[in-house]
Amino acid sequence: MLFEAERHEPLIDEAWDPARARAAVRTIVADLAASFSPTDLWPTHPLDEDGPPIAGGYKSIYLGAAGVLWAMAYLGREGAAALPFAPEDHIERVYAAYLAGPDVGEVVPSYYLGEVGILLVLWSMTRSAAAAERLFAVIEANIPNPTNEALWAAPGTMVGAWHMFRWTGEPRWRDLFLANVEQLWRTWSPSPHAACHLWTQDLYGAVVQYLGAGHGFAGNASALLRGQSLLSAERREQLHARCVEALRVTALREGDAVNWPPHVGPPRPAREKLLVQWCHGAPGIVTALGEFPAGGSDEMDDLLLAAGRAVWQAGPLTKGAGLCHGTAGNGYAFLKLYQRTGDPQWLARARAFAMHAIRQSERMRQDHGRGRYTLWTGDPGVAVYVWHCLTEKSDLPTLDSFE
Repeated sequence: MLFEAERHEPLIDEAWDPARARAAVRTIVADLAASFSPTDLWPTHPLDEDGPPIAGGYKSIYLGAAGVLWAMAYLGREGAAALPFAPEDHIERVYAAYLAGPDVGEVVPSYYLGEVGILLVLWSMTRSAAAAERLFAVIEANIPNPTNEALWAAPGTMVGAWHMFRWTGEPRWRDLFLANVEQLWRTWSPSPHAACHLWTQDLYGAVVQYLGAGHGFAGNASALLRGQSLLSAERREQLHARCVEALRVTALREGDAVNWPPHVGPPRPAREKLLVQWCHGAPGIVTALGEFPAGGSDEMDDLLLAAGRAVWQAGPLTKGAGLCHGTAGNGYAFLKLYQRTGDPQWLARARAFAMHAIRQSERMRQDHGRGRYTLWTGDPGVAVYVWHCLTEKSDLPTLDSFE
């Protein structure tokens, strides 16, 4: 099997209903607004608690207030829901609160859990010159981070430089992005465990070669693919060849579907997990490699389609509706494939997952008596995903696009 059946649940039999989808987005945004405190931000959900309470709650784009404010602002601009307050009025307070009580116990650069993500939201909402200067310094200082993956290290924070270059056109952001490229290229080496080039992560007390979008090869390759137009023709060709090579060599195949294990080589748990979620497995491979040129490699095109089939065969995740390890995150693989191929079956599958994610989100609110106020694990990410199923967009929120 390419997936563990107990991690998934049957897809609900509910036809795509645009009116219900729009109402679900409005309901989530209304709950976000009603649950917000200008001083305490949003309460932490029991499923997101990890250790002692953080002063003022979480603030990052992944788990905290910066991500929620971004989602509200985005959905407001899109006309998806009315907002009773302006999110930009609160983002500076969120950044100050993060510095006083950081999400992981110390101030870190991290795109998802640290300064870089929060500063990007802050700059996008305020155009603060001070935020831009701090953002540049933090990204530059994080280049040699030894974890060598997207959550904590340069492959994540360099995405901040890429967004700033797109927004401003300033050469310094291009140069900063390319300095990060050089670091990634230096550390992209032949693997001792597979016949391809991979990165090695020094992460959480283990040295391992991860493959997924959250911690490994796919997340790192995604950062390079975003800026491939800035690379030389020779390096761009090498980037594409190594991406195809790595996916081919490490793929697990069954029939017309493929998935990937979380990592290759040691350390191995007693029972290797076969995950099908954004952070590890086929969904994240598809979304991370979405910038690989369509038609540029028949093999890559086939691998991504086969990965999409594995996501569909596995079905929605029992963990919930969110982006990182939930039904909405898996559904983005279908939106990417729809964008890539124009095949309407992928949009239909994305919308089927959206209806299921709506039901999961509603069920979780009933079970816990409250919403889950995070972009990447909770309701705001579900709302953006459902909206993208309505508008036929495929950008992962705060990762592919801030617009």
